[in-house]
Amino acid sequence: MATVFDAAVYILEKCGSITHMKLQKLVYYAQAWSLAWDEEPLFPDPIQAWVNGPVIPSLFRQLQGKFKVTPDDLKPGSSALLTQLQKDTVDKVLEFYGSKDPQWLSDLTHMEAPWREARQGLRPDERGNHDITPASMAEYYAGIP
Repeated sequence: MATVFDAAVYILEKCGSITHMKLQKLVYYAQAWSLAWDEEPLFPDPIQAWVNGPVIPSLFRQLQGKFKVTPDDLKPGSSALLTQLQKDTVDKVLEFYGSKDPQWLSDLTHMEAPWREARQGLRPDERGNHDITPASMAEYYAGIP
């Protein structure tokens, strides 16, 4: 199975240098739509509902302190480990979300059920590390026409 780093490298190879925040959101949407369309996860890493939207902690730790990121920042990742189906899914995600501003992507996640459900019981500005479950992502995104 591909890792979050493999997916992130593929996204960066397609998009070029982008902000760490935007990469987090694009990887989140790649996972969400993989669950909805392909009925399997793109990667096994958990996704948490942080204040600024979904975050993959393992990816965050690797890129912590960086504003803009490139494929070279993710040495353990290789886009060659993604299947053609996975690449096609990520490509479709990038077609829709890739040109969007990082804050727009964050705001969008705040309107969607998987992040909101995982943040239940937390104040808007309160740190939290509740997982956004793959089941909630699959159910929500599969229901979007």
